Amino acid sequence: MALRIETFSNVKGGDAFFKAVGHPLALEPARALVARLVKAGPVAIYDPLGLAEAFASLHDLSALTLGGLFVQNVSTIGAAALGRRAQPISDLPAAKVKSVLVLAFDAERLVDHIRHLVPAGAEIVTLDAMRLPHDMLVNARQYLDPLNFATNFAFFRDGGGRHTRVVTANYWAGYGAKAVSLWLCLFDADGTVLAHWRDTAPPGPGGIAIDSREVRRRFGLSEFTGQLFIHVIGAVGHDVVKYALDVFGDRPDELSCTHDANAWPSDYYAGLPAPKADEKVVLWVQNSHPCPIPSRSIGLNLMGHTETSWLERPVPAFGSTALDVAELLPAARWPQQIEIQAGRHFVRPRYEVVAASGRRRIAHPNVERVDLKPDPQIPELANLMGKGFILPAPVLPPDRYRSIVLPTPMARSQANLPVAVKVYDASGREAAATFLGRLPRDHASSVDIGEILNGTAPTALPSGYGHMELVYDFRDGGEADGWLHALFRYEDRRSSHAAETSFGAHIFNTALTYKNEPQSYIGRPPGLSTRLFLRLGTDGLDTMCHLIYPASTPWHATSTTKLQLHDRDGAAVADTDVKIACSGSLLWRASDVFGRDALAKAGEGGYVLIRDTTCRLFGYHGLVDGERAFSLDHMFGF
Repeated sequence: MALRIETFSNVKGGDAFFKAVGHPLALEPARALVARLVKAGPVAIYDPLGLAEAFASLHDLSALTLGGLFVQNVSTIGAAALGRRAQPISDLPAAKVKSVLVLAFDAERLVDHIRHLVPAGAEIVTLDAMRLPHDMLVNARQYLDPLNFATNFAFFRDGGGRHTRVVTANYWAGYGAKAVSLWLCLFDADGTVLAHWRDTAPPGPGGIAIDSREVRRRFGLSEFTGQLFIHVIGAVGHDVVKYALDVFGDRPDELSCTHDANAWPSDYYAGLPAPKADEKVVLWVQNSHPCPIPSRSIGLNLMGHTETSWLERPVPAFGSTALDVAELLPAARWPQQIEIQAGRHFVRPRYEVVAASGRRRIAHPNVERVDLKPDPQIPELANLMGKGFILPAPVLPPDRYRSIVLPTPMARSQANLPVAVKVYDASGREAAATFLGRLPRDHASSVDIGEILNGTAPTALPSGYGHMELVYDFRDGGEADGWLHALFRYEDRRSSHAAETSFGAHIFNTALTYKNEPQSYIGRPPGLSTRLFLRLGTDGLDTMCHLIYPASTPWHATSTTKLQLHDRDGAAVADTDVKIACSGSLLWRASDVFGRDALAKAGEGGYVLIRDTTCRLFGYHGLVDGERAFSLDHMFGF
């Protein structure tokens, strides 16, 4: 059963109401509010903004004695909600009620409009009883301002020989934020609050790190696996909380990374890989709301198939459960891929791949769009936009690593994927290309880049590495919607360690724009500059970065890229300039570029900012533990 809440639309952006009424700090006030209404007797609900079903999705109203549902807009009279037909608010005087619940924040004016209609002796109650403390608000006059709810969740674990670390930066300072802090709440697997606290962010664009080991010591906690709720207080310019999440093992051969959870729960997620015969794939279902997920509300199906298997157990409010894919789809095998029926119950989840050797890696599926339709104009873009939509990813040194791509349908309307893959040397020279076909929705076709190079890697990639680009190819027809995604898997031939990541395509480095592409973080497109965040390794781990310069049309011959090393307070420690060929890439390590002394000076919480005002780069980052393990994920910008 899907929650009847609004979360995100590409027209209106993110919705703050579900965050406001589902905030951990709103839970007890909400319970007190409902208990107060139950005790008072029959209650009329006035729903001028159409929020009744959303509120009831997150907070149980079944104990209320409902004396009527009333609305303001004439067009909504008679509409069904809460098991009632909505009446005009002008009918309120005849209601036999003891209280009136006005379903709105900042409700004073709405109350003033109807105060004369309230039955004599009836108490008026509003959602303002659930407001967060005043000092947590950026905009107290508009409670549902998205900046008041710059929140997100992170998978967080410490125990069983494993720990986690969330890393970001105070990028809100770059938008003019003066005082930024974080309210943090740690939930265990049962949804119980283990700790909540508030930390102050650096005054400038400094680094922020939350280590599960330090949290465990600070609060005297036993082992836990759950989720960390992050609320950035004082956010300006950007209501999205972005971060890198590193997952470490006490064993040196366990290391992986992933990134922010995408703060808006979705109906569906896709790109979850099926396990190999000697693997287990665990989907971490982590409830993002203050109400339980009922049994048979979360389901899995093979991509392109309608038969769905349902999780037969509930998940507590803010709780977590490990769902072994084989529990619901025992016959699923890589490279099949799995669609997640999520019902808006959780933000973008994590999955964990456990190999027979005991090695583990964590990654994430992606939001599957329900609002997209095939775009008949995309096949006609080539005459103006060249390659058009590009999905770039590293080709790590082929003598050491296997680089594998699995195209993944990422919209409910996608019936086929007409795609090709191009391989480029770091110098920008095209090394190989192959048409993958007009792949059906239920395809299970992964491609090893080594097979495309067909043993010619030393000559085809004289730099020793390069990158691949997944692009649309309509030679056999097919449809496209611009939401082209793929999973990229990397396997170390020597250690058998693996890492994987997934992302979607964009148009890169063209002066022309198409809809919202080339995408811009700030202002209107085109986005033709780079600002990428690279966290640094700790505990002796080195940091690697693979920067790619994709271009839909010919652009500047080389990039003009600056790598800027900062300490945790945002102060500059060192910088260096690099140039990347158009359609080329640069694979580097922080220790080689900056040296150990400069990295030590940057210290815990230090980071690298990658800036380029001449072109848009795309990047991947990871940590390296000698010859034993590595991690890899795509980077984020702001």
